[in-house]
Amino acid sequence: MQDEVIQIKKITRDFPLGQEIVKVLKGIDLQIDKGEYVAIMGPSGSGKSTLMNLLGCLDTPTAGSYVLNGKDVSQLSDDELAEIRNKEIGFVFQTFNLLPRTTALDNVALPMIYAGKSKQDRVKRAQQVLTEVGLGDRMDHKPNQLSGGQRQRVAVGRALVNKPSIILADEPTGNLDSKTSVEIMKLFDSIHQAGNTVILVTHEEDIAEHAHRIIRLRDGVIESDERKKF
Repeated sequence: MQDEVIQIKKITRDFPLGQEIVKVLKGIDLQIDKGEYVAIMGPSGSGKSTLMNLLGCLDTPTAGSYVLNGKDVSQLSDDELAEIRNKEIGFVFQTFNLLPRTTALDNVALPMIYAGKSKQDRVKRAQQVLTEVGLGDRMDHKPNQLSGGQRQRVAVGRALVNKPSIILADEPTGNLDSKTSVEIMKLFDSIHQAGNTVILVTHEEDIAEHAHRIIRLRDGVIESDERKKF
């Protein structure tokens, strides 16, 4: 049992829209084990972003249970969710979400401030992670001095800095050209090989192909769940 990072049972998510209730997720069951590399795919409106928000503890389900590393997070308060997000989950977004006036080093170190780490520890770990993502020579650069691919590397470094149990990436190559996309996906491949659990949300087949398991959503339910054979 201890190999399960994520165990979701009968998760639903409804949103009120005027007098109507829109059912976005309609009873999802999902298990993801430690060290898996998973892509979640689906057309617009399939529920993949809603599912990602739930997986990332950015939102709570209307019904059902979500057990993350043995802890039921479906009933937690906002403060408790924030703490779990910071410890357990590293986020990488399409739009990078970096602080514009802050160096790459300080952007990467940011989650460690919330985790209560000392300045010395923050700097040391942030330097280590930036070196790992190939930006050892760009630590003092601000986002506007970096290319799109370099900015995404900073974002990946920030996601890794607290050694989370899951890396959640939402369309991580959505704002990048194809050559840079290939480089960023190589980085995700190496992160997975280092033992991290990686979950990608994407609508691009060639990006999903990097994953070892592809889950397809349609109309709020899992349409297919396929593992690659090696």
